[in-house]
Amino acid sequence: MSTEREEQVINTCYTTIHTLDNQKDKKQKRVQYMKKDGKFPVMFLKAPGDWSTYFVDIFTTLIEIRWRVMFLIFFLSNIISWLLFGLGYWLIAYVNGDTESLENKPCVENVRGFTGAFLFSVETQATIGYGFRYMNEYCIVAIVVVTVQDLFSCFLDTIIIGIVLAKMASARKRAQSVGFSKFAVVNLRDGVLCLSWRLGDFRGNHILEGVVTAQLVRCMKRPQGFIAWSYQDLQIEEPEIALTTPVTIIHKLEPGSPLYSLDPDELLEENFDLVVSFTYTGDSTGMLHQTRTTYTPADIRWGQRFKDILKVGKKHYKVDYAFFNKTTWVPVPMLSAEALNRKRHPDDGHLPSVKRKGGTGHVTLEINEEPVLQTFL
Repeated sequence: MSTEREEQVINTCYTTIHTLDNQKDKKQKRVQYMKKDGKFPVMFLKAPGDWSTYFVDIFTTLIEIRWRVMFLIFFLSNIISWLLFGLGYWLIAYVNGDTESLENKPCVENVRGFTGAFLFSVETQATIGYGFRYMNEYCIVAIVVVTVQDLFSCFLDTIIIGIVLAKMASARKRAQSVGFSKFAVVNLRDGVLCLSWRLGDFRGNHILEGVVTAQLVRCMKRPQGFIAWSYQDLQIEEPEIALTTPVTIIHKLEPGSPLYSLDPDELLEENFDLVVSFTYTGDSTGMLHQTRTTYTPADIRWGQRFKDILKVGKKHYKVDYAFFNKTTWVPVPMLSAEALNRKRHPDDGHLPSVKRKGGTGHVTLEINEEPVLQTFL
């Protein structure tokens, strides 16, 4: 990028234009590294019929399945067990002769056919116990089957209840109540270009502690044809936060930042995913949770800031989430952070260069703390 480019300042607070768009060079839609809801669009191709990995960790498999499948498993497990044990009681009655003669003293009273055996199985496993059908003490085989069914019913209920509770207390559900803003913005803070985005807890103050991280992920195709991923960490100011009210996460575009040498036009031409995450502990359950999302270059709004969301009342701090994703334009140089620093230091000598995607950029070693423009942040 030429260092002779003139510094441009925009002040479009009263316009309806909201994002920068390059209409000439529209890129083909690509597959993102991660979706907005934090899910990864990855499909694993396995050999047909290879389900061993799912059965090895059956508890995790049952937790991750959909609710409708979980209910189907619950109904089928009970119905099949009732049928199997009912068949066992019917065989006992058949061998003992209870199905042929009403005068015969049965192992299980009032069980003369399969229907009666099935009802006795349901009453035993569900502990209904109407009292009309009951076990006689001299039939040892029937007593053993009843004991096995009682133990099996306790084991089955424990598994089903545990899985249902684990699914209800899943960290993914709590993560839906903690969210990031839909867009990230670039503006001046104390004379330094900064990339920032918002983070808020929609349930109020229920977070003990949390850490924010950010990574710039690029998909690179090698000459040999295979795909490689490039990960670059972004330095976050005050990554450890207490999320009592919505906060703005800030990353300074300083030397060492992957976005240091990008101006607004070059930013739109980039191909990366800015993956941000917030890992925290909830005080209600004491469980560890994580909320994450991604920003593409089209989601980064240059020369804008978030509207004020916090107000001070007489007894409370008031948070208006209606403005959580609202932004407004502010005067910001339409230059990269590197070019802006070079204009502040025109007398600097040769600057060390860094390579970025095949090109070469220069890195300044000093930052002028005096702001160039008067902005409202």
